[in-house]
Amino acid sequence: MRSTLQSRRVSIGATFVWVVCWLVGNSAGQAGDGPKSSFQTPPNIILILADDLGFSDLGGYGSNINTPNLDRLADGGLRFTQFYNAARCCPSRASLLTGLYPHQAGMGHMVGRSGNGLYNGDLSRNAITLAEGLKASGYSTYMTGKWHVTPWRPGTASLAANGPTGRGFDRFYGIIQSIRSHYNPPSLMEDGKVLPAPQGDYHFTDAVTEHAVQYISGHNADQPYFLYVAYAAPHFPLHAREADIARYRGHFKSGWDALRKERYQRLVDLKLIDAAWPLPARDPQELPWEEINPKYRDWFDERMAVYAAMVEQMDRGVGAILASVNQRADRDNTLIMFLSDNGGCAEEIGTTSATAQDFPRQTRSGQRVRLGNDPAVMPGPEDTYASYGLEWAGLSNTPFRRYKSFVHEGGIATPLIVWWPSRIRPAITHEQGHIIDLMPTLLELGHATYPAEYHGNRILPAEGRSLVPVLEGGTRPVAMYAWEHEGNRAIRQGDWKLVSQLPSHWDLYDMKADRLETHDLASEFPEKVAALAALYDSWAQRTGVKRWVGPQTPIGWDDNSKYKK
Repeated sequence: MRSTLQSRRVSIGATFVWVVCWLVGNSAGQAGDGPKSSFQTPPNIILILADDLGFSDLGGYGSNINTPNLDRLADGGLRFTQFYNAARCCPSRASLLTGLYPHQAGMGHMVGRSGNGLYNGDLSRNAITLAEGLKASGYSTYMTGKWHVTPWRPGTASLAANGPTGRGFDRFYGIIQSIRSHYNPPSLMEDGKVLPAPQGDYHFTDAVTEHAVQYISGHNADQPYFLYVAYAAPHFPLHAREADIARYRGHFKSGWDALRKERYQRLVDLKLIDAAWPLPARDPQELPWEEINPKYRDWFDERMAVYAAMVEQMDRGVGAILASVNQRADRDNTLIMFLSDNGGCAEEIGTTSATAQDFPRQTRSGQRVRLGNDPAVMPGPEDTYASYGLEWAGLSNTPFRRYKSFVHEGGIATPLIVWWPSRIRPAITHEQGHIIDLMPTLLELGHATYPAEYHGNRILPAEGRSLVPVLEGGTRPVAMYAWEHEGNRAIRQGDWKLVSQLPSHWDLYDMKADRLETHDLASEFPEKVAALAALYDSWAQRTGVKRWVGPQTPIGWDDNSKYKK
């Protein structure tokens, strides 16, 4: 076992990628170095971010949810198997926008002052955004969707300065805070104007798509564009139209245990994971499906059916965006990226849950919103506010352990699809990457530079490294990435990962032999634990991580016995 765990395989990811023969050269890809990429013409860039989507929730990543448009991107693009986010929505969005770790970007926890007083939660002025960087290189910049990196303070100078149009976007339609209703989202804005409650047959996912299509179709072809599409789907509340839900009703009655095994096998068959990695045991907090009282199984099935409907609705939006791209003369020079901000969300919502702060208490027609995960209330309509819960989050994160807000693989592993058919051949790559790498990658492709100063503010050096060498068919040197959220900590250097769930000790995993984190090697390699722990401490001090005190975001039920037979 030990020799197997210590073995190293030569990465085969590079053999799947090619570069069109007229493209020459190679790029080290460091932000600020200027245009070195062999991709010579700055492309249009569409960056699509899902909200709370698990690693295996797309068909192209093993799911049985219908996602034909994203599968088309995956089949025709570069599919990453070892790409990471920052474990939760606000931190990931801050890192995506700035190329910095969340704490450096002003998002050490969530927006606003953290309950323990450690972090202020507002996008830092010692960072530039992707929109600011690309705009300086001649791009038009558009955003539609969820911002969630500055507090919602309507009418204030702080919102005007740190909202999307204050941070580099020419146009914006979407919400500033987190989603609290997909039918009637609070904090809805267009450009700098607060919008009233939407009317008619409205759903935020469709509105995000419609404005993205509008920006693409109305863009002046004389210059490239950057479009950031930040969907709020499939983040709770579970809101979807009946026609979409009906297509999935009953599809999940075999239960999360059987479906998780099926997803695992599909991931193996797709060669996205190694068949030698054993599927981890069910999380101790998760109920076995066979123990669920039959009278509750329709309700559990409905929760996942609504979630799946939300994913499919988002996929249809991606299809509409693709159609609008294909109608343009510059379609062949358009790069599309898709990823998620964290793993599946295991939060359960009680009838007095703090999770549901700031949600509309009434529907637009005046009905009372029924709050909470209650078997007497089927989710989906506007007058409900529910989540899909711990066990289904475990399915979403197959084959990994843990969930959103944790830094085991289930919380931080994301699908990443890079689609640019005129430049990149369909492939699977096992090269490692992190959301902080998007800034240097896109600036390099956009022939933009990363400044040391911007509008009188000193800009922190970018933490990420360009992915362009991977897009060109090469590899990058071994990386070190690190994470902290609510006291959950991790560091990965090459094939070694050190991880701790608050308040536990460090665990050590060999990610080449055991990426599913099933065999802790800390007692066998104490010197490796000490070395990585020292690296983590140095990183934490440099990036502004503070020792977490107080509670973490709760997951699962306090008592799930009522659902058992």
